[in-house]
Amino acid sequence: MTIKLHCFGESGHSYKVALSLAFNNLDWEPVGIDFFRGGSRTDAYRSDLNEMGEAPVFIEGDLKLTQSGVILDYLSEKTGRFGGSDPDERREVLRWVLWDNHKMSAQAGVLRFLANFLTEEKRSAEVIAFLTGRMKSALSVLETHLNGRDWIVGQGITNADLSCCSYLFYNEPFGFDRSAYACIDRWLARIAEQPGWKHPYDLMPRAFPGAA
Repeated sequence: MTIKLHCFGESGHSYKVALSLAFNNLDWEPVGIDFFRGGSRTDAYRSDLNEMGEAPVFIEGDLKLTQSGVILDYLSEKTGRFGGSDPDERREVLRWVLWDNHKMSAQAGVLRFLANFLTEEKRSAEVIAFLTGRMKSALSVLETHLNGRDWIVGQGITNADLSCCSYLFYNEPFGFDRSAYACIDRWLARIAEQPGWKHPYDLMPRAFPGAA
């Protein structure tokens, strides 16, 4: 049964799930969302796919899941991979997934959107500056944690890595310079060496009008 992931290439939250699907070599296909033209905010999308109007949406037969952290946890149940090797490690993985969704992706996603996908007259310099400060604070936490570690939790890649890395692989400028974070840079390189890794725009269709 082919898994369908309703997603779009610019979505870091979608990329987290797409990476897990790719790393697990599961049978899946991306279903593009016309996000920038309001595709996830239509009545049909909210009633049929996700009442929250968000991406991604994971569908496997009769099972429908939303929220990237929930989907990652389900895929770990399904495959036995990336969820942590014991209860203590599982809780630590969950701690970092929750931290990422609140502290890292929450800042990076909005910041990247404002800086790259809004017309210049709609961008708020004050909001961008505020979010940049918040993101740099989160990056500092991650950089310190990765000092002396290959992975965020334990001895191998987990959902903590898949969640925290997602927005950091995008090339659009949004205040993140890999060269300024040596530990994060090495960690991202290790993730990109994993079998099945691809850039988000190679795993999912882009939605931004005019994008290649």
